[in-house]
Amino acid sequence: MEFLRTFLRKIFPVLGLLLAVFAQDALAQGKKAAVAPNGANAGSAQATYEGKKRQLSDIAVTIVTSGITCTCARFAEDIRDVVNDLRPDGLRVLPVMGVGGLQTMEDVLFLKGMDMGVVDEDNLRLLKKRDPRLYATVEQRVQYITKLYNNEFHILARKEIQSIADLRGKRVSFNLKDSQTEVTADAIFEMLKIPVERVNYDNNLALKKLKDNEIQAMIVVSAAPQSALARVKKEDGFHLLGLDEKSSPGRDLTPLFEQYLPAKLTAEQYPALIAPGASVPTIANKALLVAYNWGEGTPQYRRLAKFVETFFDRIQQFHDDSRHPKWKEVNLAAEVPEWIRFKPAADWLARYKSALAAPTPDVRNDANLKRLFAQFVEDYTASTGRKVISSQDQEALFIKFREMLQSQVTTKAAR
Repeated sequence: MEFLRTFLRKIFPVLGLLLAVFAQDALAQGKKAAVAPNGANAGSAQATYEGKKRQLSDIAVTIVTSGITCTCARFAEDIRDVVNDLRPDGLRVLPVMGVGGLQTMEDVLFLKGMDMGVVDEDNLRLLKKRDPRLYATVEQRVQYITKLYNNEFHILARKEIQSIADLRGKRVSFNLKDSQTEVTADAIFEMLKIPVERVNYDNNLALKKLKDNEIQAMIVVSAAPQSALARVKKEDGFHLLGLDEKSSPGRDLTPLFEQYLPAKLTAEQYPALIAPGASVPTIANKALLVAYNWGEGTPQYRRLAKFVETFFDRIQQFHDDSRHPKWKEVNLAAEVPEWIRFKPAADWLARYKSALAAPTPDVRNDANLKRLFAQFVEDYTASTGRKVISSQDQEALFIKFREMLQSQVTTKAAR
């Protein structure tokens, strides 16, 4: 029976979605039954202020992001929309707008009530460098759930600036103080040994200063296309500087590529800045979803474990065209050097890998299938708290279940 259980986990996320559809109808019927004929909720008399407060607190987890135009904010919104289950025993994701950069990491580490955040991979290294004693064990307290998307390094400059070396001694906006752009740009310019006159403007103000020739370039570390840069017109006379060996001849970029990913910006992302069919080489930082490592057995840890299970089980739903295109860059299994994986995430991945290696069940045997299906329903209702669905709905779902399982087995056999 164990091989059936492990094989089942591979298709669990998709089948869970099917079961949710059937369960939704049952839930709607249950809500109607709970309403008295006069329109009053039959259980409202028993509700108390403290009970409601405890109920809402018991299902909530928070995600700290930076500004509203940041890709991380859109990702948090997508996660909320897919994961949220507002029933009394469900799960609620609350995005919290912070200021970004190292501050998000510190918010998760120190701010009361913060469970998760979207931070860049280099934050761990930069915090340890900033204060080795204070952040000596930060990787034990803040751990990564998964790598999300890549944040590309943009250098928008006036036409007379032809390479990053031309910025020596020039006025360059590093975005706001302690923003992710500033801390990453500071590390990169230090590695390249290019001193500049740093100023701190938000993206919109920096664009105005660039047009007025009060600065010669602005740095943006963000997932492409970045909204402010996407508004730049051809007639503005700006361009994006490349960052690779060809664009920086004679300069050793090895330390750069030891810590950041090679990347490129394309004409599709910035048609006013890059010629059709061309691209601009650059580097990128990995954006990570991280969690505070509450002690195992605590209510906060259990809520985060439930979040991880639900989020990972539903990962396929984020590949829909209605979601941010950067979801296509998400790889749940990607390892992040120097960071520690949050245990519930590591456990989920271990089970998934075990399922992939499990023997293939005989899906031609109806008795075998029914045992497998019963195990699926048991596992799903236990992990989500959903009530058992009706026998009629189970029969309809079983047909879908059999078709999907046969498809999975056929695909596996073809590999």
